[in-house]
Amino acid sequence: MNIDFQQVMPEPLRSIQHGENSIWGNHFQLEPGQKVLLNASSGKGKTTFTHTLAGIRQDYSGKLLFDGVNIADLSLDELSVLRRQKVSFVFQDLQLFPELTVADNLKLKNELSGVYSNDELKQMLDTLGIGDKWDAPCKLLSMGQQQRVAIIRALAQPFEWLIMDEPFSHLDEGNTQKCIDLILNRCRELQAGMILTTLGDQHGIQYDRELNL
Repeated sequence: MNIDFQQVMPEPLRSIQHGENSIWGNHFQLEPGQKVLLNASSGKGKTTFTHTLAGIRQDYSGKLLFDGVNIADLSLDELSVLRRQKVSFVFQDLQLFPELTVADNLKLKNELSGVYSNDELKQMLDTLGIGDKWDAPCKLLSMGQQQRVAIIRALAQPFEWLIMDEPFSHLDEGNTQKCIDLILNRCRELQAGMILTTLGDQHGIQYDRELNL
């Protein structure tokens, strides 16, 4: 699935001077299967970028097209199908249900598509070092543990693009690499593209393209 930005400019960022290579106010296209890095300091619009792709924010001029379809024209049901089948997200605020257990958070997503069995979900938790948290409420987990749950949840669906907003910010190098291995394996399996926003670390991934704010 192609992602086509046509002079997209979020209203809150309109008064800021943007460079000629900025993603804002310019035309660029992301092609299927690409690994894309968006590297910038805090407060520069990385989360705005993610939320725009998700259809959460629509306060912008220009057009954002997925395979030629303007997402601003999609109904709520059509947008829901897009998120369930084509694009998966790890949001910076994670959007887990804190009162629910890790198991329930994962199964709520997984049951929409039936991608994994419970045993496979548990194995992924084991791989990321939190296999003992299956029955734990998410609110009792550390931020790093919650990030790992959110990553597994994002992988538990079909997708053509995986979009992650600072998904490793609370993880040490070892756990970050375990997450990257899991993510890259899943993207290869689905021949999917990925977009990663980061505060500066490329995490050893070979990217096809780097975007600028």
